Amino acid sequence: MIAALIGTPSISSASPELDQGNREVIDLLAGWLDDAGFEVEVMPLPGTPAKANLVATLGRGPGGLVLSGHADTVPFDAGRWTHDPFTLTRTDDRLYGLGTSDMKAFLALAIEALRDIRPAELREPVILLATADEETSMAGARTLVERGIPQARHALIGEPTGMRPVRMHKGILMEAIRLQGQSGHSSDPALGNSALEAMYTVIGALLAWRAQLQDRHRNPLFAVPVPTLNLGHIHGGDNPNRICADCELHIDLRPLPGMALEELRTDIHRCVNRSLRDSGIRVSFESLFDGIPAMETGADAEIIRVAEKLTGHAAGAVAFGTEAPYLQQLGMNTVVLGPGDIEQAHQPDEYLALDRLEPTIRLIRDLVKSVCT
Repeated sequence: MIAALIGTPSISSASPELDQGNREVIDLLAGWLDDAGFEVEVMPLPGTPAKANLVATLGRGPGGLVLSGHADTVPFDAGRWTHDPFTLTRTDDRLYGLGTSDMKAFLALAIEALRDIRPAELREPVILLATADEETSMAGARTLVERGIPQARHALIGEPTGMRPVRMHKGILMEAIRLQGQSGHSSDPALGNSALEAMYTVIGALLAWRAQLQDRHRNPLFAVPVPTLNLGHIHGGDNPNRICADCELHIDLRPLPGMALEELRTDIHRCVNRSLRDSGIRVSFESLFDGIPAMETGADAEIIRVAEKLTGHAAGAVAFGTEAPYLQQLGMNTVVLGPGDIEQAHQPDEYLALDRLEPTIRLIRDLVKSVCT
């Protein structure tokens, strides 16, 4: 199953020339789960028939456990892989291929773990969920929230955590800031109004705001215990002898749990506008990515306590985002826990260690027995 999933490309990308659908992966999963006795629903994304979610249910009744993974991958660096990214390669006690760690292999391992479980054994259902576009827009997860499905008490997302449970992660917000000034001959500054110089002022204001934000917000459970603001891209002007008329900056903000994305976006706009007061520079903003909220599941939640007991590790916190906030909006206490390692995600020669397969299958079986039987 892992080989078939890896061998079925399903890249999602913000670049249209690289973006693909995930429907073939969803159809593979649907066929296997239908044969295993699950009730299977394939949910095409509105206006995008080549992309779909899968909701497959074993057992009936209220409550239940969702085992969730995304069916897309990021693009790959052509020429930097020593193995074919779309051929599962077993060597050095590892399985190489695009999506082995992040995170197609988890879906196959979950199916294998559930193979011998009969509906009659379940007092609460088990739901296997596979989503679209997690690596770009979160469109699959947003569609689930809009439809209000699936419904369950608990969820496990099999993102790469090295078999250690995670109950918190940071959020993500990305914004473009565009300044418009006035071009002119560089020999006389009075002939124009430099958007590039104005962006220097904006950057200073944003860095000061970042320092204030980090003074007010801190969580020692994170390796980087403060919210981060990264200045990731800047472009302005077209010639050394022209006053720069236009300048654009892209920023990435990673807030801690408890920090609301829309409030932060409003604060960014207020900070920028204040720094440009009386400058004659016009400013506009664009959300490059609507964002992923930060996530926190209570330390005393049943799914967290069970995951800690089964793994022998205390639940921690990570900086990367997942679909957990959307499953939480659907009412599920959620843990992030999977066999891969985040160091392998989005890298050439991505791999999953062979010695993670059986422990993952065993963990999922024990988890289902703990909360559903």
